[in-house]
Amino acid sequence: MLRRTGRPAPTGIVIEPHTLARTAIVTLLERELAGWTFIDMTSTADLDRALGMDIRLITLDLAGRSVSSSSMRADLAAISERYHDAPIALLSDTDDSSIATQALQMGIRGFFTTSLPIEIALAGLRLVLAGGVFCPHPLRAVADGSAPQTEAAQFMRLRTDDMSHADFTPREADVLAELQCGSSNKVIAGKLNLSGHTVKMHLQHIMRKLQVQNRTEVVARLSGRGSPRNSPAAP
Repeated sequence: MLRRTGRPAPTGIVIEPHTLARTAIVTLLERELAGWTFIDMTSTADLDRALGMDIRLITLDLAGRSVSSSSMRADLAAISERYHDAPIALLSDTDDSSIATQALQMGIRGFFTTSLPIEIALAGLRLVLAGGVFCPHPLRAVADGSAPQTEAAQFMRLRTDDMSHADFTPREADVLAELQCGSSNKVIAGKLNLSGHTVKMHLQHIMRKLQVQNRTEVVARLSGRGSPRNSPAAP
């Protein structure tokens, strides 16, 4: 079903075959991403309904399939053909790290499992919207080949185009998303209900992790335009 805000807005597509899950996801996203338009679909057969819209995010349910299945590959091909630049967030009912590995290798920008706490999932989604790649920490081996860590997924994993990695707390992911939108420190503080001092602290941590010196370079790194080799680590 198409939900419009009555004005031009970023648009998200939710592809989910199950009515209850689809409705719950759309309701949650409408609450968290105020001002967005959402189109929910049962399959990629309905993708043409969103042609001409400003598609900023596509969520797709793995629906018990393997990532390498012919139907999954066909879905990804259909999405890429119509909305090549839109990041894809994949929902899976399994924490299998091999599935996550395959998904990220195929260009999926976010791998979300049904076992994730809602606050972690939302922070991961914001990181995807900010230009990062999300995978919960128990699946850290997906990113760097190391053994999985604790089951408490408390950090986000960002991978930029130069294949460097950095970890972010959920709150830092929130700040990253606001930075990507061009928000000032004051606006970020108001939106996230933080003090100005706390926002500055998060920014310092983010700059240190990305090895850049200012907020402009942060956004450049998220977009893959900057490199830590060109900027010394921020103090």
